[in-house]
Amino acid sequence: MSIVFNQDSRLFVLSTKNTEYQMKIDEIGILQHLYYGAPTGGMDMEYQIGRLDRGFSGNPWEYRTQRPKSLDTTPQEFTSSNVGDYRISSIQVRHANGSASCDLRYKCHEIRQGKYTLEGLPYVRGNNGALAADQDAETLVITLVDEPTGLEVQLLYGVFEKKDVITRSTVIVNNGEDAVVVNKLASACVDIPFGRHDLIHFYGKHNMERMTERVPVKHDVICIQSKRGMTSHQHNPFVILCDQDTTQATGAAYGFMLMYSGNHKTEVEKDFTDSTRVVMGINDTDFAWKLEKGASLTAPEVILTYTEQGLNKLSSNYHHIIRENVIDAKYYNVERPVLINNWEATYFDFDKEKILKIADQAKDIGIDMLVLDDGWFGIRNDDNTGLGDWFVNTDKLEGGLKPLADGVRERGLKFGLWFEPEMINEDSDLYRAHPEWALTDPGRKPNFSRNQLVLDMSRTDVQEYLFDRMAEIIRDAQCYYVKWDFNRSLANVYSNNLPADRQGETAHRFVLGTYALLDRLLKEFPDLIIEGCSGGGGRFDAGMMFYTPQIWTSDDTDPICRLQIQAGSSYGYPVSVMGSHVSASPNHQTGRKTSLKTRGIVAMSGTFGYELDLTKITEEDKEIMSQQIRTFRKYYWLIQHGEYYRLTDERDENYFTAWQFVSEDQSEALVNIVASNVHANPEIPCLKLQGLDPDAWYEEETSKVRYTGRALMSAGYVFTEFVGGFMGDDDSFPADQYHFVKI
Repeated sequence: MSIVFNQDSRLFVLSTKNTEYQMKIDEIGILQHLYYGAPTGGMDMEYQIGRLDRGFSGNPWEYRTQRPKSLDTTPQEFTSSNVGDYRISSIQVRHANGSASCDLRYKCHEIRQGKYTLEGLPYVRGNNGALAADQDAETLVITLVDEPTGLEVQLLYGVFEKKDVITRSTVIVNNGEDAVVVNKLASACVDIPFGRHDLIHFYGKHNMERMTERVPVKHDVICIQSKRGMTSHQHNPFVILCDQDTTQATGAAYGFMLMYSGNHKTEVEKDFTDSTRVVMGINDTDFAWKLEKGASLTAPEVILTYTEQGLNKLSSNYHHIIRENVIDAKYYNVERPVLINNWEATYFDFDKEKILKIADQAKDIGIDMLVLDDGWFGIRNDDNTGLGDWFVNTDKLEGGLKPLADGVRERGLKFGLWFEPEMINEDSDLYRAHPEWALTDPGRKPNFSRNQLVLDMSRTDVQEYLFDRMAEIIRDAQCYYVKWDFNRSLANVYSNNLPADRQGETAHRFVLGTYALLDRLLKEFPDLIIEGCSGGGGRFDAGMMFYTPQIWTSDDTDPICRLQIQAGSSYGYPVSVMGSHVSASPNHQTGRKTSLKTRGIVAMSGTFGYELDLTKITEEDKEIMSQQIRTFRKYYWLIQHGEYYRLTDERDENYFTAWQFVSEDQSEALVNIVASNVHANPEIPCLKLQGLDPDAWYEEETSKVRYTGRALMSAGYVFTEFVGGFMGDDDSFPADQYHFVKI
């Protein structure tokens, strides 16, 4: 069993293949966090708690004569509030009498086979909807109680033994007589008593998401958060805590990933005892959930993993759990279509004939699907009008979408369509009919972004309207794919459907409403593929991946920018979810010129597609694109399901970026290298490959030269041909692929 409770010592041990997680109930019911790391060989790790009398660190009433036993210095599994622990708290409540105290003590626990699920929220799938049955998955539920009020907190743990993953969630239940206001409910709290750590987090902005920043954890509180109503381009809900000497290939690292698509917060505190605490969950800014008698509230799930084998191994753990247990298993063995999106080819200026001309070219090149982007509905000739009016613009598309979609299918292509369901323009029939459906403060002029407002997704009538309109269109056009966009942050977060004392629930109810609509559409259209998008990568998170097996990684399609964006994304998220396209050169976002070869190699490390005007490219470029598609299909399963390794690190001052895929059986590997800076007379890179069979021989497909796996991993591969690309005059940013096959 992966979950064991020792009744005598009151010790919980959660075990996976390479990790161990320990908790212990002390004499007065405090649930202590003892350890998370490599297996201990059955050792009770309570000895690591240093019991010293720390000045001005108070004691629970029961320990009032035992000064070393202070909550202010005790590592805990879920921290109470206003009871003498002055570090980051996991919970904040306001009782009916105005008190903010919550003193949580152990009440009971339950161990059961299989993985728990969460109602209305995404979660890591166990037996239900996962790729593998994961019969080894187990659930632990520990119930804590605040005795004076009857308030209960259930701590949920899911243990995936083979995948070295532990999930956590929290449910708060009001068993008291009076309503309670919940101002904070974290999903997970982890105390790490020793060590010097770095924090790796993923910051950014529109067109440059998930940049990697690594900073030392000092005596401070570091807060990584979004208050934008969505995951945000600025801060991803995923962080890594690692030893300061941890590299891509070696060293200890902890991963914390929140499966949530709204306001989030991760707090990291190194306290006066040199202990580090990580608390992760919904952002408590403006959050206030009224919990009536008998009601409950569930926090989103956190995915935890630990490794002593470096950052690439940590990433591998996340890639496997997301591909196989977060994303619905029905998509796993479905080869995603290579697509052409018309956006950068036409923007709003198109008609049926123009789109079908693009489809003709796409068919000749070998593309599988055409996606019609923004502008097909309402009075929508720019981004100022029409959002919410999900009716086909028959002035542009005579006869509606069906004739166009049929024409695309007659050319042998699948048909996909763009929506932005959660948004509304003031200049729309929907807003004129239902202004109360928008998030707006009574008596105030609303904040606009891109000249649009946001629909109140907490309302069931809004969800019903969107479902009815989208379902009719998807059914009529027989859409294979939907691109689901979300192009602004939330402001004026006020629901005209909630009373004043529940307005603090609006932002979270908004996210729950979006999840409910996604879930309903996927049940109605079980074969539909939805690609998430939010101005590119503004809602790139494991919560959305529960519903959308791929997400548009960034609106920036410049391949040199994409090297950083995709590398940063890869720390937590697999290549198979990253929407990545070849676009025009010069690039529409940066103006940079790059070769079609370079653009293709970068875009292949994703779902792959094109976003340019195929009617304006040369015959030579069409042939290159055809070859790119053949290459992508040749390596498809290696790229999508292979082990991914970053061969270069953002901290190194390289003029190139390199990454590698290795098949599960180690029979083949694909190495990609792209110049990210222009250098005159550059040095020749020599990089140590990873994940190969050390005792096997590998042949590089192009040169036919053979190497031992041990040589490639211990000494490295010398990229002489790549440097030769700098000598040409057609490409300032050369790129190459190297395919190694076991012989």
